[in-house]
Amino acid sequence: MEKIMNIKKKIEAAMPGRVMLIVREVGQKAGDLGYKAYIVGGTVRDIILGRKHIDVDMVIEGDAIKLGKAIAKDADAAITVYKSFGTCTLVFKDASKIDLATARCETYKRPGAMPSVKPGTLKKDLKRRDFTINAMAASVMDKDFGDVHDLFDGIGDLKSGFIRVIHPKSFVDDPTRIFRARRFAARFGFKIAPKTDALMKKALINRALDTVSPGRIQKELMLISKEIL
Repeated sequence: MEKIMNIKKKIEAAMPGRVMLIVREVGQKAGDLGYKAYIVGGTVRDIILGRKHIDVDMVIEGDAIKLGKAIAKDADAAITVYKSFGTCTLVFKDASKIDLATARCETYKRPGAMPSVKPGTLKKDLKRRDFTINAMAASVMDKDFGDVHDLFDGIGDLKSGFIRVIHPKSFVDDPTRIFRARRFAARFGFKIAPKTDALMKKALINRALDTVSPGRIQKELMLISKEIL
């Protein structure tokens, strides 16, 4: 069952004033276009944990690129568009950066392959993510600013200190999540939940990593090394 709490005060404490103004503007412009906008994933996780200097990732129920172009025009910001993924990055004159992505769902043609994506709802977007602590979204719309949508009790896992996958095929669909689980465990001092650990070991025994390119594995290993060194 989805749990909703409000983290408006935590958002305001975590974001510099200029960034907060931009986030508010995204919400307002999204409303003007008939869209809904949320901060999402690791941004919400880090805000709840009280971490500073956060990256701002946002999901839009609507056309994120159209919204990004409107924001960039009004704010005189640089915009980089990734049309095939429905995403864009805005960089402002003070070097503030915000990533906007159209809410999407993913399918995997084969284990270890890059996903095929298509537009979806917020719920579908959260269901495609790796771990419960990364599968939360907080509204930036005026009427419910700060309301957190938590389908998988990510808040509970943050409190208990667990890394937990969302569904049993998670490590089969994307075996690089094995590395990510270890990386987040190292970063936050969390434990990997027992069932998640069992799924990870099963994936390794079944040679899931054989489906992943050496380049992707190397990238994940480099990211892990930055967390532990």
